[in-house]
Amino acid sequence: MDKTDFKYRWFVFGDINGFFGLMFDNVSVLSYLAGILIFAFNYPADIVYGKMLPGTALGVLFGDIVYTIMAFRLAKKKGSSSVTAMPLGLDTPSTLGIALTVLGPAFIYLKGTGMNPRDAAMMTWYIGMATMVLIGIIKIVFSFIGEWVRKVVPQAGLLGSLAGLGLALIGFVPLVDIFGLPVIGILALGIILYTLVAKIKLPFKIPGVFGAIAIGTALYYILAPMGILGVSYAPPAMNFNPGFPLPTLGFVHGFAEALRYLPIAFPFAILTVVGGINVTESARVAGDDYKTRDILLTEAFSTLIAGLFGGVAQTTPYIGQPAYKDMGSRAGYTLLTGLFIGLGGILGYISFIVELIPRAVLAPILVFVGLDIISQAYKVCPKRHFPAISIAFFPMVARLLQIKFSNTETVTADTFNKLMNTPGKTLPEMLVIVALGNGFILTAMLWGAFVATMIDRQLKKSAVFFLICAVLTFFGIIHSVIPDGSMYLPWTLPWNMQQIPYQVGAAYLILSVMMFLFSYTKESKEAFVED
Repeated sequence: MDKTDFKYRWFVFGDINGFFGLMFDNVSVLSYLAGILIFAFNYPADIVYGKMLPGTALGVLFGDIVYTIMAFRLAKKKGSSSVTAMPLGLDTPSTLGIALTVLGPAFIYLKGTGMNPRDAAMMTWYIGMATMVLIGIIKIVFSFIGEWVRKVVPQAGLLGSLAGLGLALIGFVPLVDIFGLPVIGILALGIILYTLVAKIKLPFKIPGVFGAIAIGTALYYILAPMGILGVSYAPPAMNFNPGFPLPTLGFVHGFAEALRYLPIAFPFAILTVVGGINVTESARVAGDDYKTRDILLTEAFSTLIAGLFGGVAQTTPYIGQPAYKDMGSRAGYTLLTGLFIGLGGILGYISFIVELIPRAVLAPILVFVGLDIISQAYKVCPKRHFPAISIAFFPMVARLLQIKFSNTETVTADTFNKLMNTPGKTLPEMLVIVALGNGFILTAMLWGAFVATMIDRQLKKSAVFFLICAVLTFFGIIHSVIPDGSMYLPWTLPWNMQQIPYQVGAAYLILSVMMFLFSYTKESKEAFVED
């Protein structure tokens, strides 16, 4: 067939299944973004729905349209209708991570300084925008050197840190919501596990995600008004919160504050770049040879556009392009998803859907995402690196504890400060938890990296990772002793807090020298022996 006469069948039945899967993925992430801020941190709902969501949704719209165009171009180049567009959506780990570790804590911190809640909420929005702009810039730069990062940092560090996030924040936090409404939550979880984990189709080829949400939501509105679920019930208000995203320089006001959260934002940006490289490779293996740099630059600019228009969550190409290809999807599903999410943020019906569907019904989707992320780390990395993956989990657990303890609705500010400064035979336990939790993503990457390089007998590399840990600890980029994760000059801290940067930094430095010296011993040349 002459390629000039070729017509791409860009919309087929498989695009309907693909649309429901990709659309509900994005809706569930938006739901949790809104839920975390509104219910966990008492953030004003009108700012979430009217200012944050429209810009965030615009980033999805832009990215999905560009990926749809790329599919048309590749199909014409190949002369094949089997081309599947790259799926793009909100990055689940960083959206939840930034909500829990940047936006929420920043809002609490600003109110604690005496700022009234409304002004604190607006300043938090500025910080969120500035964080997205920073992430977008980082992603544009690393789009050109992402392959080098992937070669330098072992996969156990990159994927292990993400797996820890999947365990502690993406998996565990939604599990609490599931058991908060156990009848519908556990039922929806069972359907998700049945269809997405066990890979058994529902009758009549009903998409698993759609089936779980439809059944769970229907049961909620049948049982909750009858009082069977044991919770208070109020019918959903038919409130739409339209908000047209306009370019704004509001991020400039939050730029200085956003720099304090750079140790959290930077690893999230790098992980999506590396993830984009892996996703593009998986699409190539499945038969769709997209240009890696085009895929990375699109996600970078869609994140940057979101930040400039008020968005607070970054976009990324999704891991499951071959899965959408197996569904029979082409390019229709990405175009439909982009339009549905983008227009939903602008017209306000996304906020209505978020309010309509119980979080206990959406939560199982995130549990599946957490399971998939954890499984991928162990599936992709060599078996000898499993301990390196596992050690990357621990900073995430510390961060989860820190989030709970630093919330004044759980522990009063006076009690928290007392626990941070209680003297004893060891450093205060709360101080240690805070230090372990701050910079958790970067810490996890570095811990996984130095364990993996030790296992591979690359001790000089391991020494470099320990040295990086020492420097970053000294200035609070990781292991910050300030609850909000701020960086500092250690000699400006109170005496009791100086112990973390000086002692932990010194410990890492000693290990760095030790690894360098050990690299010359005969024993370090012996090959790793697996059990």
